[in-house]
Amino acid sequence: MPGTPEPRWLTPEELAAWRSFSLMMSMLTTALDSQLQRDSQLSYVEYYTLAGLSESPEWTMRISELAVFVNAELSRMSHLIKRLEGRGFVRREADPTDGRYTNAILTEDGHEHLVRAAPGHVSAVRRLVIDALDPAALRALRSTSDAVIGRMMTDQ
Repeated sequence: MPGTPEPRWLTPEELAAWRSFSLMMSMLTTALDSQLQRDSQLSYVEYYTLAGLSESPEWTMRISELAVFVNAELSRMSHLIKRLEGRGFVRREADPTDGRYTNAILTEDGHEHLVRAAPGHVSAVRRLVIDALDPAALRALRSTSDAVIGRMMTDQ
């Protein structure tokens, strides 16, 4: 379009870093999802949903807050909760403090399943990420991730 400023194209070094990072994100999510599916019959997002509930007071969280926690759209989260509910891992109840909201509550069966799934998942995270980095690189990864997350939160 006329008058539209020329984009700031990536330099060859920036492009190489972006491609490497993008491929790593995609491959890592796929590898972790595959491990969880194979060993625990849970998807990556299902695992993190159960984990988020397990870390919440009384194993309870509003479904809308849970969607933010796992970075899922509310409609997708509602379907996911319904599937987990069908497996006996969660139950839904109206939020007693505000009936406009629905809470997801981790069940004992869901917690037990999560506890059985966690060692394999942590082992995969350690093997694929943590053990591949020395302490300085791990600190740099955290710092870099925090900076990018901060930028995305500001843009929203």
